[in-house]
Amino acid sequence: MDSEHGIHRRAAAGLEDSARRSLLRLIFACTGVVLCGFALLQFGNDNTGLATLEIIVGLFLLWSARTVMRVRWLTPWIYGYLLPTFCFQLYIMLMPEASVTAFVWVYMVPVLAYLLLGRRAGLLLSIPFMVAALLLYLWRYADPESAAGLIDIGNAVICGLMILLFVHFYEGRRAVAQQSLQRMAEMDGLTGVFNRARFHQLLAQCIEQSQRSSDEFALVLLDVDHFKQVNDSWGHEAGDRALQHLCRVLGQRLRGTDVIGRLGGEEFGLLLRNTDAVAAEQLVQTLCQQLERSPLVWQGQALPITATFGVACWPRDARDAGGLYRCADQRLYRGKAYGRNRVISSGGALSVSDIA
Repeated sequence: MDSEHGIHRRAAAGLEDSARRSLLRLIFACTGVVLCGFALLQFGNDNTGLATLEIIVGLFLLWSARTVMRVRWLTPWIYGYLLPTFCFQLYIMLMPEASVTAFVWVYMVPVLAYLLLGRRAGLLLSIPFMVAALLLYLWRYADPESAAGLIDIGNAVICGLMILLFVHFYEGRRAVAQQSLQRMAEMDGLTGVFNRARFHQLLAQCIEQSQRSSDEFALVLLDVDHFKQVNDSWGHEAGDRALQHLCRVLGQRLRGTDVIGRLGGEEFGLLLRNTDAVAAEQLVQTLCQQLERSPLVWQGQALPITATFGVACWPRDARDAGGLYRCADQRLYRGKAYGRNRVISSGGALSVSDIA
């Protein structure tokens, strides 16, 4: 199911998307301003070609700072900035007129790579550039035959290694903390499935994806049958175990792309992606039967746990979240009126004849 694995994957990818966009916007703006400033100095130094190039790139980065918050795919923009920037940092170390301190810009490589790409991709991108920078430094500036030269080499190498180790350690701890915070914000503390807010976000995303791809999906609402009796007869601890038991049983039969969320109390929701109406009904019937065949063992006794399911399919029953939710909810309550422990995947709201 799309739950903890998704949280871990997003945390391992670095900062959250909105944070990466804001950081990249700041980097673009700062780099653009710095390049334009250096271009003025290059004009004063009669280096017209390089100055013109820096002006062009600087203005492009300032324009990108206004655009990056709206682009759909962010990763190409990140690599499109980091790779030329890191290559340019190596290039300036080769320039005959380059300052001996030009190599210090290489220390920005792991910082930017880890923040924008995450721990694994950041390490893979940082190592080759830092090794190349070390070799260039040794070739251009190192003087291993004197004590002062060896000290300079040691300072440059040790400082680079310390920065790399620090950002690697920091990014690992940050990813763990981010994963924990995301889990607290998105997951139900009792059952370990998505909470109501996150479930509705995933429903909206599912509709957007289906509108682009025309893939069908199903929204399922379910209520635990006679849940109040479980609490009244066996206590709230048994009720909590019953909810955990339900999620565990459903999770064993759901696919990796499906989503389960707790919407409140004993009410849950399912998102069955890439599933048409026929397949959705078959799957939910299987879930209903599996739950009936899997009682909760509590204090040596088997407590029957069943649920009633209402199924609504996109785009057959509705094309928006509100319409799908109302349709599934109406069918859920029809199932309750018909005696519970069943799946209702067609029809509308309750009528007088249904109750009579």
